[in-house]
Amino acid sequence: AAAANPYDWHFMRGEPYFMRLMFGLRAPERTGLGVDFAGVVEAVGRGVTGFAPGDRVYGLCDGAFAEYVACPAADLAIMPATLTFEQAAAVPLAGLTALQGLRDAGQLQAGQRVLIVGASGGVGTFAVQIAKALGAHVTGVCSTPNVAMVRALGADAVIDYTQEDFTHGAQRYDVIFQLGGMESPAACRRALTPQGILVLSSGDSNGRVIGPMNRIMQAALLSPFVGQTLAVLDVKRSRSDLEHLASMIDGGSVKPIVERTLPLREVPEAIRLVEEGHARGKVVISLAGSL
Repeated sequence: AAAANPYDWHFMRGEPYFMRLMFGLRAPERTGLGVDFAGVVEAVGRGVTGFAPGDRVYGLCDGAFAEYVACPAADLAIMPATLTFEQAAAVPLAGLTALQGLRDAGQLQAGQRVLIVGASGGVGTFAVQIAKALGAHVTGVCSTPNVAMVRALGADAVIDYTQEDFTHGAQRYDVIFQLGGMESPAACRRALTPQGILVLSSGDSNGRVIGPMNRIMQAALLSPFVGQTLAVLDVKRSRSDLEHLASMIDGGSVKPIVERTLPLREVPEAIRLVEEGHARGKVVISLAGSL
């Protein structure tokens, strides 16, 4: 199985345009879509240790919307024993983003208050659960239809952004993890404690040229002049973190949320659902019956 991500439609369209500097100006240098996957090892290369044919694995690999992929061993881990392939495929990129964003960029500690903007999305649903597992007091931000789901994931409080603007509220947070929304770094600072940390992942963006880079550049310009930390998350592929996520999942503290499961022939529909930005959790591609 594989999973769709915002990365896929950005890559497919070449938007925001600055991405073309990295992946090809006139046409993409590679054509395969998909990054997340879960499957069975067919063969291993010389010198590969820790994996053998027949192992059930999950991880990150370019071109994951396919029946077979060739993947560096460092980007794989044994998948959680309690999950199906479809559930496991929902984990890698979103799970790594949530874990590294909170633990590393956000330096989240037990007892701290964290605000997760975009709490009902693919990364947000993991972030709520991981933050609770780290012992934090969690507030999620989402739309009205998703309030109950975010609360069920363990959030201590939920803000409906259609009814309330967290940047003008009285509550201050030690960490804000911005996964969605249009709030600027300057606006988010109002909701941070004096030494708080704002972690920027991508967030929504209507800019076709530089997209979220506008928000990232604002943070870079502000950061040297304020006591708060404005951090930009750079997700790393990590076997040890995939193993840690598997342990959390098998231990019952984290579970993937899958909105839809579609066959391989419906990849365009999967990407459309993700591009619309309203999916609860992840959209997964099942290869169980091939096409």
